[in-house]
Amino acid sequence: MIQIQNVNKRYRKEMVLNDVSLMINKGSIYGLLGSNGAGKTTLLKTIAGIFKQNSGAIEIERKAIFENISLKERLIFIPDTLFFYSHYTVEQMASFYENIYPKWNKERFNQMQKLLDLNPNKKIHRFSKGMQRQVAFWLALCAMPDYLILDEPFDGLDPVIRKKIKSWMIQDVAERQMTVMVSSHNLKEVEDICDAVGILHRGKLLLEKDLDDLKSDIHKVQLAFKQDVSEELFQDLQLLHHEKRGSVHICIVRGEYEGIEAKVSTYDPVVFDILPLTLEEIFIYEMEGAGYAIENILL
Repeated sequence: MIQIQNVNKRYRKEMVLNDVSLMINKGSIYGLLGSNGAGKTTLLKTIAGIFKQNSGAIEIERKAIFENISLKERLIFIPDTLFFYSHYTVEQMASFYENIYPKWNKERFNQMQKLLDLNPNKKIHRFSKGMQRQVAFWLALCAMPDYLILDEPFDGLDPVIRKKIKSWMIQDVAERQMTVMVSSHNLKEVEDICDAVGILHRGKLLLEKDLDDLKSDIHKVQLAFKQDVSEELFQDLQLLHHEKRGSVHICIVRGEYEGIEAKVSTYDPVVFDILPLTLEEIFIYEMEGAGYAIENILL
C-alpha cells in the first residue's frame, strides 16, 4: 500500500504540490490524471523517492520511501524521458539491473526477448524511441518489482506491443499483487487498465475515486420539455456543464441516478435520457468545473 498524507513540494517560490493526500491499495492500478503542469511528474518522482517532499509523509507499507534502499529494491520508476547508460547494450543493462534488484528473473528476461524480438546485444541508443520504451518495460518487469511507477509509459509503442506489455503488467498485478501507479494523457488507455483514478490540478488533488464509483456518480443527461422549464430544476441539480441545443438541454450532472431521475421527473420531460460518460469526458468536465479552459486541455 502507498499512502500520501498532506504532501507539499515547492521549487524555490513555486508550490508544485499543495497538501496532496491519496492512497493506493496493494495489487491495484491507479491512474493519475491532470492538466499539463499540474505536478503529476513531481508527485510520481516523490513517491519513487527521487525527490523529497518539503512537508507531509509518503509511505510504502508504512515506511518512508526516501533513502530507503530496501524499499527501492522493490520499486521501479519508468520516466517519460528514458535514461540508459551511454553505449550499453540491452544485455549489459540487464546485468546492471540484476546487481541492483534482488528478485531479477533471468528466465523471464529470455522469454520476453523472444516475444519482443529485440537483439539483446545491440546498443540501446541505436534503437528507435518506441523500441527503447520496450526495453524499459522489458527490464522493469524482469526485475519483478512490487511497485511500478509509470510516467506516460505507452508513448511511442505500437498497438501490438502496447497490448503485450499491458497484458504482462496486468498479469503481475493479478498473480503477484504488484501495485501500479500510472500517469498518462491517453485517458482511454487509463480507463482500460485502472481500478481507481485521481485528478491533479495546479498541485491540488481535485478528486480521488474508484473508477466504477466515479462513472456511476457523473452522468450526461439529455432533456426536452413541452414548454420552457423553470431554472429551479437546473439549480437543484449538481451541474458540471449545461448547454442547450435547440429544444434539448445537455447536462453533465453529479449525483446518483435515482436522485437525478426523481428531480427531473417532477418537471414532466418529454425527453429524458441518461447516458454513460467515458473517463475522457469526465476529466474534461471536472477540469472545466475547476476553471480550466477546455481548449487548453491536451489529451
